[in-house]
Amino acid sequence: MKTERRKLSAGFKSQVAIEALKERESLAELSKRFDVHPNMISKWKQEFVERSSEIFSTKAPEENFEAERERLFAKIGQLEMEREWLKKISKKAGL
Repeated sequence: MKTERRKLSAGFKSQVAIEALKERESLAELSKRFDVHPNMISKWKQEFVERSSEIFSTKAPEENFEAERERLFAKIGQLEMEREWLKKISKKAGL
């Protein structure tokens, strides 16, 4: 009977890699704690270190945050005005 391979998330892999970089526990201890083979932890740690520069080369999502915030506030204002207009119209119509 075949067993299915586990599909581990990127968040889990990065958490394990960070714990390995801290070097507070040995690879054997980490492998028991996270139920992952020590070789996988070493690979994830190496990949994490090699690709860490990509984090700083891409734009942070917070840069677009202000523009998105302004757009949403404008939409809220528009919807509030439409709601007030509908209230006024419905009172005139006797609803």
